[in-house]
Amino acid sequence: MLRARHGIALSCLCLVVLGVVFVTSASLDVARGGQTTLEELLLGRATLFAAISMGCLWIGSLVPVDRLQHLRGVWNPVWWILLASVAAIVLVHVPGIGREVNGASRWIAIGPIIFQPSEIAKWGMPLVLAWWCCFRGADGLARFWSGFVPPMLCVGAIALGIAVEDLGTATLVMLVALIVLVAAGCRWWHAALLMPAAALGFVALIVTSPYRVNRILAYLDPYQDARGIGYHIIQSMGAISGGGLTGRGLGNSIQKFGYLPEGTTDFIFAIICEEMGLIGALLVVLLFAGLLWSGWCIVGAVWSAGDGSTDAVAREGRSRLSPYCQIVGLGVLATIGFQALINMLVVTGLAPTKGIALPLVSRGGTGWMLTCLSLGLLMAMDRAMQREDTRTLGAVNAPAPSTGGG
Repeated sequence: MLRARHGIALSCLCLVVLGVVFVTSASLDVARGGQTTLEELLLGRATLFAAISMGCLWIGSLVPVDRLQHLRGVWNPVWWILLASVAAIVLVHVPGIGREVNGASRWIAIGPIIFQPSEIAKWGMPLVLAWWCCFRGADGLARFWSGFVPPMLCVGAIALGIAVEDLGTATLVMLVALIVLVAAGCRWWHAALLMPAAALGFVALIVTSPYRVNRILAYLDPYQDARGIGYHIIQSMGAISGGGLTGRGLGNSIQKFGYLPEGTTDFIFAIICEEMGLIGALLVVLLFAGLLWSGWCIVGAVWSAGDGSTDAVAREGRSRLSPYCQIVGLGVLATIGFQALINMLVVTGLAPTKGIALPLVSRGGTGWMLTCLSLGLLMAMDRAMQREDTRTLGAVNAPAPSTGGG
């Protein structure tokens, strides 16, 4: 029987395959005649990363998530995640290690390995916040200074380090942190108290950076400077409108031939719309909806098993699985959902341009692998739930012990 984790695996596989196809398509250039071979598609760099990412999905599905919160000392992943996040954000500014692309230092290059340090923080924060929420408990989280402020200071410091070069990802990290903390038991008005300071910081980061100001101006009226700051979003909307209902056909995009910048990364959704039309765009949206729905079914099942079950055996067997796993699952789903939403809003001109990729589709080995690894944790939760279901069913159906008789 199909379970929610199978829905995650199928949705993830379909999105990664779409990513391989359209990254390959958007990478073609005029010098090569806009053509590629089947061998290049099957053995290309994107295909290699896709295969590794699916391996990460499988590895993540084997992790005993419910046991992570009980690890102590050097075995506790929280300290390693925080250390890796801070170290990576610092190293990106070290000459010889950090790599600047398009005026932004967002990458670390160590030999042949190139990755974005913000990905470590983005996918690691749900585990860190889940550990804190379980450590403090519901009563502790309800306190402002001892429950809400410490994790927000930690996340805020990391987000500020990311925001220097990548304001979009920093905003995403902070948004997910607030959602997770409020859902876990922090007061909503504690989060509301943070909003004025967060808004001022957000505005300050924009007004002190000319290219961010230009992005806001381009969003408000891209045609005021169509050949300058408005060029990017105009080309994106041109690709979308050019696709119509059914698209120009796979591989037949015009905008990818030097017209649309970042066609393989942040704006790959525009290439999908141009080549596959509205039908292709709806397919991508439905795949993300299926992915999020499958994940939400797992999170909901974990919650009901720990808090909503009236069966004593089930409650006893699953109580330790519920709080930590539920918070981790919520953080992963919120990250994927908001990242996909922001990317689509940017590509369609409904939000200012930000450097946020479309999960599992935009080119990027680090992003694909860590996204799949995080989704694998949700699959691991579902597998643990299935084991508990089997164990509980066996206990209920076990024959009553014989009392003997004379």
